[in-house]
Amino acid sequence: MFGGINPKQIQGMMKKMGISQEEISAEKVTIEKKDGTIISIENPSVIEIKMQGEISFQISGEVSEKSKEVEVSPEDIRTVMEKTGCSMKRAKEVLGRTKDLAEAILEISS
Repeated sequence: MFGGINPKQIQGMMKKMGISQEEISAEKVTIEKKDGTIISIENPSVIEIKMQGEISFQISGEVSEKSKEVEVSPEDIRTVMEKTGCSMKRAKEVLGRTKDLAEAILEISS
């Protein structure tokens, strides 16, 4: 990592600066993003780093990303149809896009 510096010396310097790190044994790390995308990290190497009262994580491994599919329930479809008078096709389409019952009803009603 640092040419010519002993790893034990680095650990000592980090300790003096109030920095500690610990390896965490993990099988999988999952991150759910706000847009619904899921990032999965298989066979991860996870390091917890504590510095000045803050905790952060360094993660590496086999990364994959996928969109989270949200299922539209038959009850939600019926509710949208009843409240708006729209077709089943339209109710499914809008619910699939908005992923929210109230928002779908408002969108179709306006």
